[in-house]
Amino acid sequence: MSDALLTARPKVARVSTALVFAVHAAVFAAWTPHIPDVKDRLGLNDGTLGLALLGAPVGSVIAMLAAGGAIARWGSKRVVLLTFLAYALVSPALGFAPSPVWLFVALAFWGGFQGALDVAMNSQGIAVESAYGRPILSSFHAWWSAGAFVGVGIGGLAVGFGVDLRAQMITCTVLLLLAAWPLTRGMFGDDRAVDEHKLGLPWRDRRVLVLGAIMFGGLLCEGAIGDWAAVYLRDTVGVPVGRIGLGYAVFAVMMFLGRVGGDGWVARFGPARVVGVLAALGGTSFAIALVAGQFWLALLGFALFGLGIACIVPVVFSSAAAQSDAHAGQAIAGVATAGWAGFLLGPPLIGLLSHATSLTLALGVLPLCCLGIALAARSLRPAA
Repeated sequence: MSDALLTARPKVARVSTALVFAVHAAVFAAWTPHIPDVKDRLGLNDGTLGLALLGAPVGSVIAMLAAGGAIARWGSKRVVLLTFLAYALVSPALGFAPSPVWLFVALAFWGGFQGALDVAMNSQGIAVESAYGRPILSSFHAWWSAGAFVGVGIGGLAVGFGVDLRAQMITCTVLLLLAAWPLTRGMFGDDRAVDEHKLGLPWRDRRVLVLGAIMFGGLLCEGAIGDWAAVYLRDTVGVPVGRIGLGYAVFAVMMFLGRVGGDGWVARFGPARVVGVLAALGGTSFAIALVAGQFWLALLGFALFGLGIACIVPVVFSSAAAQSDAHAGQAIAGVATAGWAGFLLGPPLIGLLSHATSLTLALGVLPLCCLGIALAARSLRPAA
């Protein structure tokens, strides 16, 4: 680590990074309560909606292929600022899309900047964690979960008061453009790579491939809940529109609580045990809730599912940075590419399966992912 990084103010960098995590999540989550309305406005069935949502993973994966190299060359602070601004500017396009094709295109750009920002802010988080000398990455993801909870609340209120997606996203864009520089100025600005031979996604490293598979499964679950919780509660369980946001809300709250305690649990029990046990608990609970098909059991299932996958992302990022021989930004980009592919492929996959079978059976993929994660968790190691 460079002298500049060591002498920077870790507490200030930690606050800045935590706030960027929260804002990143809030903007995404604020869109999720509008998905049923977008589905109805464009006249989409579950399959067509799923295909439109496929735009986001396409853009995200392409952007992540470049994000790691950009961070290694210019530092995560600069990449965070640029992708934060772009993420803000593209957001209103979701509300103006007049057809499923244009929704696909808008989501492709939005997903691209989402994914690149995710890699950059996690790379900054690893730098701050290294400066602290102890596990803190889970706390950043707790802020992400808190932001998601706030965002889904904002989106739910907007839907309840008849505020359409366009007005909501334009307001978000203005606020984000004003906040971009103040939020990023306190970050570490010197986490660039020193050895150019380390540049490039570390896909030849088997350890990174295994960690990428865990990340793929965990974020597939998270993305599917984000986009389909409201649709499931409305169309399958028969919940009134005013309460359809509760599924994602309880999911986000329990994920937040899991991440608040995550750093302490990992320090005490180790990353493999924490991720494995929680994934098994979350998957089993959600499977039972799907079989029951009742509102309150569904909410309990969403809640325990949020707790079950809460620690996957921060633990995998820390483990990848510790295990890979590449620059931390490159290792993070490698597993994040797999993770965001899962996060953004989850919703269209559920949509296509739902169209072919039923939404309940389609969501049954998620407990299976948790089972795989529980079995693979032994490959996780603490950060160096």
